[in-house]
Amino acid sequence: MKINQTVLEEFIFVGFSVYPHAQTFLFVVFFCLYLLTLTGNLTIMSLTWVDSCLHTPMYFFLSALSFSETCYTLTIIPKMLADLLIKYRSISVVGCGLQMSAFLGLGGTNCLILTFMGYDRFLAICNPLRYPLLMTNMVCGKLVVSAWVAGFFISVTETGMIFRGSFCSPNLVKHFFCHMRAVVRLSCLDSELTEFIVTAISVSGLIGTFLIIILTYVFILSTVLRIPSAEGKQKAFSTCASHLTVVIIHFGFASIVYLKPEASGGDDTLIAIPYTVITPFLSPLIFSLRNKDMKNAFRKVLGKTNSLNK
Repeated sequence: MKINQTVLEEFIFVGFSVYPHAQTFLFVVFFCLYLLTLTGNLTIMSLTWVDSCLHTPMYFFLSALSFSETCYTLTIIPKMLADLLIKYRSISVVGCGLQMSAFLGLGGTNCLILTFMGYDRFLAICNPLRYPLLMTNMVCGKLVVSAWVAGFFISVTETGMIFRGSFCSPNLVKHFFCHMRAVVRLSCLDSELTEFIVTAISVSGLIGTFLIIILTYVFILSTVLRIPSAEGKQKAFSTCASHLTVVIIHFGFASIVYLKPEASGGDDTLIAIPYTVITPFLSPLIFSLRNKDMKNAFRKVLGKTNSLNK
């Protein structure tokens, strides 16, 4: 049985305090990556709003993903940057629960939006004639709303399970944010069972959405291979390349965290950096640099700006 069952009012993040000499360097690196991430996501959202050529389901989902990832990074990175500059890295129990719920909810939302983007590409390539009827603005809106509802339903369920009891001392969270596996180990209840359940829920959602995306690409690949012209094949593949790249990065980094065996060791703080900092940074970069329509829209906006300045 656990002892020291005092009523805790706050948690202390251990985080990067184990690397005291690297904190200034880490702050500069993470701050620059965060600014670039915000710039990339805001640029994508702005371009899809102002350019009528991007008013299509594919870019609607991309804009929704950019908004979700912007909120995703806001739940963690500003607090992490502030903690790199101070010694007392605390967060209230209520604040920890809110951060965990938002982080899990937005992470689930991102997975579902990426899944719907794969479904959109499947319809566009495998059912091009029925695509305008099947993927209307109303359907796109309902899919995005359902992604948010489902993501936060699961996150509230998991957070409620973790915070349903009291926490035992010491109140040290061995992470730089309220990661569910780090916080649940401080519970005075049967933390091993709770950790197993919430991890199983997250892993099931992660693997389930990934398998659906892979299945859609199996159908896409079989359809593309039947296209007679090489130009047609290249055009079909080019519309999927950015999405598939982001999917591999997103699910690859996330699987390292959630599928890592408990006894494998390793610093959870360092392992979490790729999917909390690097993935949100790479996502808008890949969608922008590998997308001709996005680059053309950016050039048009720059052209209009230059003409106005003259």
